[in-house]
Amino acid sequence: MNYIFYFLIVISIIFGAINGKLSDVVNSILTGAELSVKVAFSLIGIMAFWLGMMKIAEESGLIKIIAKIIKPVTKRLFKEIPQDSPAIGDIAMSFTANAFGLANAATPIGIKAMEELQKHNIDKTSASNAMCMLLAMSTAGFQLIPATVIAVLISVGYKNPTIIIAPTLLVTTITFVSAIVLAKIFEHFWKPQCKTHGGEE
Repeated sequence: MNYIFYFLIVISIIFGAINGKLSDVVNSILTGAELSVKVAFSLIGIMAFWLGMMKIAEESGLIKIIAKIIKPVTKRLFKEIPQDSPAIGDIAMSFTANAFGLANAATPIGIKAMEELQKHNIDKTSASNAMCMLLAMSTAGFQLIPATVIAVLISVGYKNPTIIIAPTLLVTTITFVSAIVLAKIFEHFWKPQCKTHGGEE
């Protein structure tokens, strides 16, 4: 990726020089760099707020309540994982973080969930069906409120940043459901690689 960006920058400078627009290219680079710093700093507040809310939800037991609510769903999606496994709570937290558009918060939670799922994995050199399902769900990234994107739009002065909520919800719902369906379809081509409730394969 670094090589791609380096290539684009060099090509822009070359073509800017050829067309006599080198000063415009330089100004654009400087303006873009300044804007990126402003956007990054503007995200600190909203990210701190939502991460704090997630921490409060975790400490207050709200995550456990969410885990119980989605338990019928997780029971079907992760059949080979014991329902008393800590992975279920981690999956609930990861799903909640993604739903509120907190990809940065969902990533470490998702890694923790993967570590728990790995404990139930028989073949430690290969991802289990449950791990693939979690990866598919996390990659699809269902978002109820795209908080991070809204914060970016606010930072650049967009007048109506909440307008993206409806289309984001529609698109992420479709991708989320599609990811689950595809993961379930591909499960039939591989045997479950997790220990079941009785410790059998």
